[in-house]
Amino acid sequence: MRDDLSALFVADEERNPVKAAQREMKRPLPKRFYADVAIAEAERGFGLALDGKPVRTPSRAALVLPTATLAEAVAAEWRGQGESIDPATMPLTRMANTALDGVAAQMAAVAAEIAKFAGSDLVCYRAGEPDALVAAQNAAWTPMLDFAEQVLSARFHLVEGVMFVAQPEASVAAVAQAIDGEAQRPDGAFRLTALYEMTALTGSVLIALALARGGAKFDDAWAAAHVDEDHQMRLWGADEEALARRAFRLRDMRAAYEMYAALG
Repeated sequence: MRDDLSALFVADEERNPVKAAQREMKRPLPKRFYADVAIAEAERGFGLALDGKPVRTPSRAALVLPTATLAEAVAAEWRGQGESIDPATMPLTRMANTALDGVAAQMAAVAAEIAKFAGSDLVCYRAGEPDALVAAQNAAWTPMLDFAEQVLSARFHLVEGVMFVAQPEASVAAVAQAIDGEAQRPDGAFRLTALYEMTALTGSVLIALALARGGAKFDDAWAAAHVDEDHQMRLWGADEEALARRAFRLRDMRAAYEMYAALG
């Protein structure tokens, strides 16, 4: 595999999807140089090979996926490339690189960063008006709180407005314990990567955990993360840049959910 290709998949620190897309448009994309994409069993999982040569991460580690299902999904991204290789269309490859090159070396720190969201989770901050928004928040967010109470034994305080409210220490600890449990799995780096993506994209660790644990369907979880935004769009309409940002986030959200689900 070309040495200059791995640099395309370094995670975007700025995490602005519109600016990232603009940068990719300006950057010449490398030509596709391979015909065959194969999956082969490897130590601790399944590796990818392009015309028989192993795919490597930006840090030059072997790109090894923990399950055949995830390996097939990543391979599909490589097979789906046209004349050029466009990393914007390969979110699973990017996340796999992040898991192997970044998350695996700092599991505790990443787990703590995810769990931190429980202290100020999106679904705990409610509007007092108008009635339509109040009803929409209740409909979308109450199931996430019910999941937390029933599955994690964690109850959270609700507050009207944006003034910070301290959550029960036991509830925050229960979320942290759930995240730590994910980190302890053999494929923990991949699980944390997917959970971090879903948490960051929704602004809610409770939404992310509900989706990961089967307590919410994908479309419901994504809608729950955008109740306020959807309300504003209904009132004032949506601008092109906002829709573009949302489309990029949705692509990454689907990929993160697909990665977690593929781990079994």
